[in-house]
Amino acid sequence: MDNLNYGIIGNCRSAALISKEGSIDWCCLPQFDSTSIFAKLLDEQKGGSFEVHPKGDYAIEQEYYRNTAILITRFTEGDNIFEVHDFMPRHHKMNGKYKAQPEIIRYVKYISGEPKFSVKYDPKLEYGLGATKHFVKEDFIASLTHKLKYDTLFMYTSFDKKGVLEGDEFILKEDGYFLICYNEKILKPTTDTMGLELERTKVYWLDWAAKTPNYQKFKDDIIRSAITLKMLTYDKTGAVLAAATTSLPETIGEVRNWDYRFCWIRDASMVIKVVSELGHKNSAKRYLQFIIDLMPDKDEKLQIMYGINKEKTLTERTLNHFDGYKGSKPVRVGNAAYKQRQNDIYGILMDVIYEQLKNFSNDIENVEELWSITKGIVWIVGKHWEEPDKGIWEFRGEDKHFTFSKVLCWVALDRAIKVAKMFGKTRKLERWTALEQEIKEDIHKNAWNNDINAFVQSYGSRHLDASVLLMEPYGFIHARDPKYVSTVKAIEEGLSNDGLLYRYKNEDDFGLPSSSFTICTFWFINALFKIGEEEKALERFERLLSYSNHLGLFSEDIDFKTKRLLGNFPQAYSHLALIECAINFSKKQGDEKILESIG
Repeated sequence: MDNLNYGIIGNCRSAALISKEGSIDWCCLPQFDSTSIFAKLLDEQKGGSFEVHPKGDYAIEQEYYRNTAILITRFTEGDNIFEVHDFMPRHHKMNGKYKAQPEIIRYVKYISGEPKFSVKYDPKLEYGLGATKHFVKEDFIASLTHKLKYDTLFMYTSFDKKGVLEGDEFILKEDGYFLICYNEKILKPTTDTMGLELERTKVYWLDWAAKTPNYQKFKDDIIRSAITLKMLTYDKTGAVLAAATTSLPETIGEVRNWDYRFCWIRDASMVIKVVSELGHKNSAKRYLQFIIDLMPDKDEKLQIMYGINKEKTLTERTLNHFDGYKGSKPVRVGNAAYKQRQNDIYGILMDVIYEQLKNFSNDIENVEELWSITKGIVWIVGKHWEEPDKGIWEFRGEDKHFTFSKVLCWVALDRAIKVAKMFGKTRKLERWTALEQEIKEDIHKNAWNNDINAFVQSYGSRHLDASVLLMEPYGFIHARDPKYVSTVKAIEEGLSNDGLLYRYKNEDDFGLPSSSFTICTFWFINALFKIGEEEKALERFERLLSYSNHLGLFSEDIDFKTKRLLGNFPQAYSHLALIECAINFSKKQGDEKILESIG
């Protein structure tokens, strides 16, 4: 089954997807949201790729070098064995900063025998909108396009350059390399220097992973997800991407295809909260600075999403020349959702601000800016919480009073009150507390449906929605409160399908959803765990982990019937929720071990 069997490599500047067979099928340079140099993922013929073709009947295996972002594809035919170690260089420099160049290194490692292979080096610059021509120079292969926009790409290699372009067969007798870079190199690379880049990058990732706590259960799953989330952060500004791709469809052949190479305040804040819990405070500090930079004025309203370089206008357009993933059109770049109003973002942002202040108060330098933002958020929520919005799922139809949005407005007040108490700022507390209570009473009055015996999607509706499961994690309601327990039961009955969850089942702007939104299943598993059904939760969690691809990676969606991965990939949402679940189960086991030792 085609299960998005790709690995991701990256260096917090850009990323690339490499197939199980060792083909680079997606990469944008010089940064995540640039135009593509390889996009076979979105069009087999017009997208471009960098493929490795072993000559003979080779078995192919793929894995990450443990606890790193270095992907190893191993080719074996009897004694003829070689490996391709793919990575984007990232390591510390002497001045304490990081080296993270816009380039991919494919280090070809000789193992044994006389392995034979050829390559298909076929970059198509600028989304393949114009012809890309290749020129063999003394030190490199230059690729050039200039029909619509001028752009170039350089490839250095230890193999014969003309033979690379013509697909000649190579007999491997020693290590070699391919270096694909956006900028021409000043110093000519060699196999030795590329090997050094490999080792330095390996050390960086091993050091980073070693800072993550060693949990009792699902340790490898937590580490792989954490590294994936790290690769989806953009060092330059602190932004966090929703995913590394655009236009991978939620359902094959349908039109729910979106560009996710942007920073959603909701997704990013949730990611940073989890990454902080894992002890990686630098990512949190950079993200908070990203937010501060977005809100220079005290009455600045947050958009739901921004470009990774803080762009506010994300004009959506289609690439009509691309056939789309498995024929799923349209292929979109940009995202029109940036214009939407979603009132939940203030609560999610306020929650992450509170968590950072609570956990890293001695290391946060911009507390006065954060206090100004806190007051501004309360002012905005106080003015707008009673208004309808598009909701967490970004419905493109009419605005409604979505329950999740209202709950997160309550969260904004709850966390703001906690922050005020931390700072000893009591002047506004009485007014803020009254507003917090007013919002809470409004939710209990209007979001609860007695007939269904559950909190529903929006005020006055009968529709269930997986997002209301987050009422408990955000502290709005206790896990054992009968209203929450009955809501979990109603969602299990109404939204569960063969162990996977719908986000909702009412028709939206594009009809009835036909695939499961992966994070919702993780939310449901957490809810089962919290209401005391721990064995069922663990069984569901282990079954869900089995639906990952061969490297333990998840996309946005899973097909209910075939269990194939769908949607943009890898998805930050899915991996942050995986970590939350795994930590819950690991903490439970840890508590049991402590009790056993006491006994």
